[in-house]
Amino acid sequence: MPLPVPDLDDRRFQGLVDDAKQLVQQRCPRWSDHNVSDPGVTLIELFAWMTDQLIYRVNRIPDRLYVKFLELLDVQLFPPAAARTGVTFWLAGPQPETVVIPAGTVVATVRTETDDAIGFSTEDDLHIIPSSLARIGSMLDGQTLRSHDDALQRGSGFFCFDKVPKVDDSLYIGLPEATPSCAVTLRFRCDIEGVGVDPKNPPLIWEASDGTGWVACDQQLDETGGLNRDGDVVIHVPRSHASSTIGNKKAAWLRARVTPPKIRQSADPDDPGKNTESKYGASPQIIALTVFTIGGTVDAANMEFVVDEDLGASDSVPGQRFLLARRPVILGGEPPVLEVSSKSGWQEWQPVDSFAESTEADLHFRIDLVAGEVQLGPGVRQQDGTMRHYGAVPEKGARLRMRRYRTGGGTVGNVAAGTVSVLKSSIPYVAKVENRRAARGGVDGEDIENAKVRGPIRLRSRGRAVTAEDYEYLAREAAPEVARVRALTAGEGPDAGSIQLLVVPSVAVDGRLKLDQLTPPDETLIAIKRRLDETRVIGSRVLIETPAYQGIRVKATLRARPRMNLDDLKQVAEDALHTYFDPISGGPDGGGWPFGRPVNIGEVYSILQGLRGTEYIEEAQLLPIDLETMEPDPEATRIDIEPNTLILSCDHDITVVAP
Repeated sequence: MPLPVPDLDDRRFQGLVDDAKQLVQQRCPRWSDHNVSDPGVTLIELFAWMTDQLIYRVNRIPDRLYVKFLELLDVQLFPPAAARTGVTFWLAGPQPETVVIPAGTVVATVRTETDDAIGFSTEDDLHIIPSSLARIGSMLDGQTLRSHDDALQRGSGFFCFDKVPKVDDSLYIGLPEATPSCAVTLRFRCDIEGVGVDPKNPPLIWEASDGTGWVACDQQLDETGGLNRDGDVVIHVPRSHASSTIGNKKAAWLRARVTPPKIRQSADPDDPGKNTESKYGASPQIIALTVFTIGGTVDAANMEFVVDEDLGASDSVPGQRFLLARRPVILGGEPPVLEVSSKSGWQEWQPVDSFAESTEADLHFRIDLVAGEVQLGPGVRQQDGTMRHYGAVPEKGARLRMRRYRTGGGTVGNVAAGTVSVLKSSIPYVAKVENRRAARGGVDGEDIENAKVRGPIRLRSRGRAVTAEDYEYLAREAAPEVARVRALTAGEGPDAGSIQLLVVPSVAVDGRLKLDQLTPPDETLIAIKRRLDETRVIGSRVLIETPAYQGIRVKATLRARPRMNLDDLKQVAEDALHTYFDPISGGPDGGGWPFGRPVNIGEVYSILQGLRGTEYIEEAQLLPIDLETMEPDPEATRIDIEPNTLILSCDHDITVVAP
């Protein structure tokens, strides 16, 4: 399958003639007859023709030959990868029957005067299952479930935790059936008893049972301030939600569990150390509770499904090729399937990576994902004059069609949270859609220059992971959507001697990366593990992990130049620091902060002093940040990090003073 071939020299015959005539006008101004009948012009055209022939030949070496060698090695360009995000479909109100959002439902961003709409297609069916309250109880000792069904029916109310709530005291809510991937509304009537709780940061977490344990729920809304007043709590139930038996009562359980006290930040700027704890001093009292399902979340990708595309008719010769109408083709889910008409109906042909093992009876085809080209098996003439077919050949006149494939992808799909808000088709009872998290994983297709770098690596590794570079190459081959891969040898402890493969996902870089964005999707890690298990040396152990991250914060005071807007300079300075200290696109070379490279205060001075509006830097501090607690460590002029660690910017503190 051909790769794009560059031209070494793009000059052509007419351009050479025109350039020569311009030189004649400069060097020989008395020569004014430039008609084609002039002998001098004839000589110019002759030499231009000869030069054009030389350029034609030169353009076929050496890059052309290099690309052809890559084709012999079966090096193909990586297709783009589609960005993915969870899309929540909100209902106009609770429904008595299950609402089904079919796979392939298209949602998109808002189209503007300057930007086209970016579409996302749901990958699976979403069932928004109606729900209600079936059982309710409390567990104070972690073992015994105390039922409050009768108290709730009488309307007398009950205390959901111990008199003085302890950590892990829990309120249990049983639903009649599991509601995986659904958004459930819990409408409480409560008495204010949980004194000492910060309503904006209550020490409470919502969890759902998966049949064997508890999984944290994503909380969308809490109007109750930690079960302390009337209001709604909206939680997103994980897809693993399942029914289970607790205290001899079977239900699809949800629970609210008391967590350790949380620190409530002081609102007094003159006394920032005056922080207090947010904890329960008494148990909230529940008077009434209503449960219903209000929405659901399903995975969606920046792609479009193409169904039953007609490719044309077969001419009954080996090695036929057919172009798809949409390209590039992206992988994901079920592989593309080719169907060929026959007397008995449509035959299903299977995609293969190579025709080497195919016989004339095998219904095989290959597909070039970037070029969007379907190729059937070739025929090779043997020494005895017979023809060997590598794959079946359709009968003459047989129709070919692609039953289903996916197209799209690229970095354009890495949109911010809340931007996917348009439902392209009308679905009953659905009021609105939204993506609660930013889409990530979108990567543009590979260019020829990167493929030329991969060629020698592929020739050397021969599909086997031996060196660190082999592990990195094979991981990128298995998951081209990742931004960076680094292979190291684990040092100490039980994992000493193992291969530590660090994976950094591709994220929409807007200068404000957060730690939770840098966790690769499970599908990516599984694809890399599967590929390395096939290629690693027997006895070697591979640990596929995310890198460690060291947070940093720059605290600096800048003196602005005259007539410089102070707010603009502050914003530019913060953006410059976030851009430079970026694990994906930062660093001195712009390819991401190097693994294990220390940070020096001199780099901070260089960045800030290089800004157009900076007169000089009055003060600059470099603060290491613990990303778990977000607390700064003592000021340092140099921050050393481990070889498996990257730098991640926290909120920088820049002060700009007038000139």
